[in-house]
Amino acid sequence: MYDAERMQIEAVIREYCAENDLPQPEMLQWSPLPFAGEWGISTSFFQLAAQEARRQSSASSARKPVPQRAQEIAEAIAARLGVPAGFSRVEAVKGYLNLYFSTAEFAHRTLQAVISEAANYGRGQPKGERVMVEYAQPNTHHSFHIGHFRNAILGEALARIVEFAGFETLRASYPGDIGLGVITVLWIYQKFYQGQEPQGVHERGQWLLKLYVEATQLLEEKEGETEEERARRQAYEAERREIYRRWDAGDPEIRALWLKTREWSLEELRDILRMLDIQIDVWFFESEVDEPAKKIVEELVQLGIADDERPNGPVLVRIDEKLGLKKEKYRTNIILRSDGTTLYLTKDLALAKEKFERYHVDRSIYVVDSRQSLHLQQTFKILELWGFKQAEKCFHLGYGFVSLPEGAMSARRGRLVLFKEVADEAIRRVLKEIEQKNPDLPEAERSIVAHQIGLGAMVYAMLSVDNNKDIVFVMDEALNFDGHTGPYIQNAHVRANSILKKAGGLPSQAPDFDYNLTPHEINLIDLISRFPAVVQQAADEYRPLVIANYAYDLANAFHSFYHAVPVLQSGDERVRAARLWIVASARQTLANALRLLDIAAPDVM
Repeated sequence: MYDAERMQIEAVIREYCAENDLPQPEMLQWSPLPFAGEWGISTSFFQLAAQEARRQSSASSARKPVPQRAQEIAEAIAARLGVPAGFSRVEAVKGYLNLYFSTAEFAHRTLQAVISEAANYGRGQPKGERVMVEYAQPNTHHSFHIGHFRNAILGEALARIVEFAGFETLRASYPGDIGLGVITVLWIYQKFYQGQEPQGVHERGQWLLKLYVEATQLLEEKEGETEEERARRQAYEAERREIYRRWDAGDPEIRALWLKTREWSLEELRDILRMLDIQIDVWFFESEVDEPAKKIVEELVQLGIADDERPNGPVLVRIDEKLGLKKEKYRTNIILRSDGTTLYLTKDLALAKEKFERYHVDRSIYVVDSRQSLHLQQTFKILELWGFKQAEKCFHLGYGFVSLPEGAMSARRGRLVLFKEVADEAIRRVLKEIEQKNPDLPEAERSIVAHQIGLGAMVYAMLSVDNNKDIVFVMDEALNFDGHTGPYIQNAHVRANSILKKAGGLPSQAPDFDYNLTPHEINLIDLISRFPAVVQQAADEYRPLVIANYAYDLANAFHSFYHAVPVLQSGDERVRAARLWIVASARQTLANALRLLDIAAPDVM
């Protein structure tokens, strides 16, 4: 909105600067004015005045203080502008140029933009950069738990936000499909469960987790174990090492078993991603980057980035030294063990190279838990030393642990809260609520709505908390229809939809808003108008929380409007039409915000 007018105003400002020998501003920064009876935008001339002062001699008696000079420039430009079309007044205050919109015109333009752009309202202009978001990547041969869910939903929300903000976006997953944990499951399966296979996608995935827990207990040293027990445990450990050796050597039997059981895990993962409406574009697997990673080590040695201390030591990168840092910050990291095996860091370097060279990624976002912060910072710095310009646009979106009131999770101990179990329980509870509060809802719709609300509650519980903080997931709180929850926001969309349905639709012509808008109407229009800027902020900061908070604020404003402002019974047809447009715009903006959070916007509840 007002883009054409703002460009004309900027042209006048540049013309004034040229005529008065002032530096040409590279880009004028406009900010919305806090609503105080009028909407408006503002720009400052302090930077321009400071640039002019630097060009003048410090001994010049004509030099004025920057604040005074900024105010003079603002006054001169305000006088030249007069009152541009679409604005109600212009003022110069303390070095700022403030332009106020006509309230009726602003409301009209805002809501017209929402209704005409519909699902695209808030979408940013193409940025000319490709972003890859890496997430939804649990280790295979386990089962998808509530912590994996936080990772997946943070990544998906961020991917949707940056894509909507104008970045070309690729979604990538990098499951850990090899390692000691995977080999542990292969060992116990081959030894005790050969040929067994539970029926059902989730049953197979969850069974692999149970095998891992059982194997861990068999292989773990126990206090007070007998000589016989120790000998058996050591024999088991030798068998497990032999399985790993055979896998590494490409043994057909072990590789076939590994691929079959890996597919069980991936089937479960794909089904959960389908439930969450997540579509991964690129699948990387840890097992595929081991050999390329070893070649990268040799390249880094040849470039003088890595130091080779083999055969008596590892290959390592003294990151701080190579960066010329005097104080320890990134430390030294091993990229190849003395026995020639790679580490997570080595594989991450290979993966990054693949992203940059094959997929031409400009920005790479890693959704990985906060404990990996130093590891990823080291990865980014080695990429920088290696010469990849994209390294400066690599970003780690860290996140904290998820637990239930019963306590923290542990895969080794089998204390995991599985996502599917929590989701099924959430949906079951919502179904029970629907039966009590909306028994007339057709049976066919109940299941759909229950899934929308149950999963929406779980998603919002993950996204409404700062990603760096730990979460204790409490089902009763998440499913609450009042307060800072997903169902509360969804309910605002349902209420708006109900009003429009009763009204028989929206008046085809955009109405005038030249009546005394109530505070509730003003607040709602104001929040709706801010959505495009909020999308850009969330994308710039890589923070889904910005959209989560906005969605709640908008829903809260609509609920207040719903209770205080008559729409269908407003009496005046002109006012009724205007309020229907406000309702429709709020509904659309809520739907757009919820979609960015990967939450459905139901029409009924």
